[in-house]
Amino acid sequence: MERILIVDDSLLQAAQLKKIIEDDYDVTIAQTAEEGLRRASNEDYSLILLDVVMPEMDGFTLLKKLQEEIITQSVPVILITSLADAVNEQRGLILGAVDYITKPYIPLIVKARVNTHVKLYQYRRQVEEQSMTDQLTGIPNRRRYDRYSLKKWNEAARLHVPFSICMFDIDHFKMYNDTFGHPAGDKVITSVARTISSQLKRSTDFVARYGGEEFVAISMGDSSQKLFEYLQRVRKAVEDLHIPHSPSVCQWVTVSVGGVTVVPETGSSYDTYLKIADTMLYDAKRHGRNRVVWADEQLKQVFEK
Repeated sequence: MERILIVDDSLLQAAQLKKIIEDDYDVTIAQTAEEGLRRASNEDYSLILLDVVMPEMDGFTLLKKLQEEIITQSVPVILITSLADAVNEQRGLILGAVDYITKPYIPLIVKARVNTHVKLYQYRRQVEEQSMTDQLTGIPNRRRYDRYSLKKWNEAARLHVPFSICMFDIDHFKMYNDTFGHPAGDKVITSVARTISSQLKRSTDFVARYGGEEFVAISMGDSSQKLFEYLQRVRKAVEDLHIPHSPSVCQWVTVSVGGVTVVPETGSSYDTYLKIADTMLYDAKRHGRNRVVWADEQLKQVFEK
């Protein structure tokens, strides 16, 4: 069942609106703009019904904030208002609202507009799903990773649980392409992607192709020591594919792995720790490749022997 968020400081009016659509949708009510923003940022909704006139932060301000956030900017917003004039309607549409519903509610109109925009969102989501899948490997691409990682980072900060970022790079890949050709290189990328994603398949794991021969993974809930040991098994699984490499370089195709585990604080920068993970990957390659180098919660480096 698709989920809808109602943001309205009037519990009575929110309840009336919920009653009209609750037979068809899973409806949540937020009574302040701050609560609405928090829920929209941390939960999945197919539509937001947003009251314009609210204390402290009005609906227009909240709509602007929703449009500025990568996580929420694609969720359609219908403004709920008694301000039925062209100036306010124009302002809402310019800010990104998809429609208006005026008070008092006409149930048939509410249902029709809600159904229309939920269906449009479902269709757009299907198109986006295709655009966020790497065509070569079938795993999520960089675009999907960018959205998902920030959402999970915020969730980890809210729950105060460990969050790990991991970078993979296929060793001596340019040499492999030069030796065996690009079609063979594409097969290697696909095989490595399949192996990594088959190993990192827990509900707390997410793997994407970062670009070229690089992959990125995120994981929630595990300590740095557990992730470090886990990623060693993933690295070995790639080596155990026994894909022949150029004899002058190495026997088999392998990957270098670098990452970091942190318990994020609210407002902390994801990009800062992504750079640390990338530095760990660089160190793994610098120290001989086909190994894992990790930064623990105190940013102390741990090397695979």
